[in-house]
Amino acid sequence: MTAQQFVSPNEIRSRFSLAMSEMYQKEVPLYGELLALVAETNRQVLSSNSELAHQLQITGEIERLAMERHGAIRVGTAEELTTLRRLFNVMGMSPVGYYDLAPAGVPVHSTAFRAVHEQDLQASPFRVFTSLLRLELIEQPELRALAQRLLERRHIFTSRALALIEQHENQGGLTAGQADEFVEQALETFRWHSQATVSAAEYQQLHDQHRLIADVVAFKGPHINHLTPRTLDIDAAQSTMPQRGITPKAVIEGPPRRRCPILLRQTSFKALVEQVAFVESDGASVMGQHTARFGEIEQRGVALTPEGRALYDRLLQATNDALQATPSEGNAARYYQLLQANFQSFPDDYPALREQRLAWFRYFPTELGLAAKDRLDESWTLERLIAEDYIRFQPLVYEDFLPVSAAGIFQSNLGDNAQAHYNATSSRGVFEQALGTKVVDELALYRQTQQRSLQACAQALGLGALET
Repeated sequence: MTAQQFVSPNEIRSRFSLAMSEMYQKEVPLYGELLALVAETNRQVLSSNSELAHQLQITGEIERLAMERHGAIRVGTAEELTTLRRLFNVMGMSPVGYYDLAPAGVPVHSTAFRAVHEQDLQASPFRVFTSLLRLELIEQPELRALAQRLLERRHIFTSRALALIEQHENQGGLTAGQADEFVEQALETFRWHSQATVSAAEYQQLHDQHRLIADVVAFKGPHINHLTPRTLDIDAAQSTMPQRGITPKAVIEGPPRRRCPILLRQTSFKALVEQVAFVESDGASVMGQHTARFGEIEQRGVALTPEGRALYDRLLQATNDALQATPSEGNAARYYQLLQANFQSFPDDYPALREQRLAWFRYFPTELGLAAKDRLDESWTLERLIAEDYIRFQPLVYEDFLPVSAAGIFQSNLGDNAQAHYNATSSRGVFEQALGTKVVDELALYRQTQQRSLQACAQALGLGALET
């Protein structure tokens, strides 16, 4: 069988993300309303901001704006995580980055499965933030043992999905029919189950330890807990949500509103209170409630270099130290004021971000530069080429996540009294052992993308290597 007969991983990923969105809109109708709100917000921004529209056109971002979304899932065992890695590999998705949310009071550590090359991201940017429960953080030995028993006895993948994953690994790809079946079977792992696998009393014990622990442990499968469209103006979307009957969380996570957005900003609507059936020891069902699933909105900005991330972390920490509380509805105005004031020292124009090496960029040869190709030689530096308008640069969009934002979103949907504190040390090695491989360094990926764009410029202009 030849590779030409196989469906590309990008196409499988695209089909899967569309199928996931359709399923989630049926399960959580409010998410469909959120998609409509974001689409309208983006139309308004593009019609009123020609500079941004042009920037998105040059970089190709405009073509993937409507399909830009991510999901999130939480699993309970190393075996589940390893199999998810194999499942996502069918779709060309690799584990990128390590996020330990325990210091923020959430007993999980995570990675993001996504494509790693800019061309593949262009084809389908869908990514899944995937968290593994840290069972060792359950304080009570009896409860920890209960959680372990419940997780060990469940099977979250269909037998056909497992067979297709193995088939992909053995033959190097999937045919059209196999790809369609794979999407259908893989979707079952992410489907909502209103039937719990625990009694009401057991659920309450898990819930009292941490709501997220109950969400991971008490059901047949992990279920997708949110999906996320991408907006060009998250502040406008946040303010419009109540007009659509959507209750937003109190605070937008991430950096403040800026002319040149950086990293990632996120908001969401409050998690739904859903009816579930608990199974008692005598086999009877008892109806109860569970709160876990919600809809999120993201606004993505430029990816930051290590120096940029260090500055971002420092300014965010200064904001939190000054607030001396968790951002909430009661202190949201004060939090935004502090955030805006602290981030005044973070440059807010792309030339300054580039010159100070705070952010990553993609470089493009201009028509003027291509016309002057025969007059160029190795003495031309990148800076001179930019000054002569022979090369232009555009921000490289951030494709990953922020631990603080992720934890903030999780906590905001777990209730006001859900804060917990875990002093356990970060366990990247343990996570990678469960995963079955090392996670990819996201900063290396941005560096490579920037370098590839410089190489393409050099080739187009008939020059040797170009360096920043």
